[in-house]
Amino acid sequence: MTEEFISQEKFEELTKELEELRTTRRREVAEQLEYARSLGDLSENAEYQEAREMQSAVEERIQKLEAILKSAKIVRGTKTDSVGMGSLVSVQKLASDEKHTYTIVGAEEADLFSGKISYHSPLGNALLGKKKGDEFSFHTPKGTQKYKILKVE
Repeated sequence: MTEEFISQEKFEELTKELEELRTTRRREVAEQLEYARSLGDLSENAEYQEAREMQSAVEERIQKLEAILKSAKIVRGTKTDSVGMGSLVSVQKLASDEKHTYTIVGAEEADLFSGKISYHSPLGNALLGKKKGDEFSFHTPKGTQKYKILKVE
């Protein structure tokens, strides 16, 4: 896995989630499995199958979090005049009055409804290194999109 940029807050949130999964959630799933085994025939035991699927999901999430945290590089938003991780950017679609403000974040923090876009996304990637007043374009499945940067914080 390549290096993943995340904020200190997200790093702490993922670390907390990992600890919760390793301790509380694993124990809960083990108890569910034990109860399901006590019901008898495992081949036709829906509770047992459900508990096994839950165990698989928990272990998969633990592995994913461990990989993310191992490769994480914590970044702090720095005040510069060019777009980087943690920047708050206001953009306007050219030939339109449509304006949007986004915060550039890592993939784990991306949430379009909260105005957080990943630096891996086409728009996020196109914004990196640009400055206020710059016009730029990038390709999407719907065609080439053209924007202008109104503000960088």
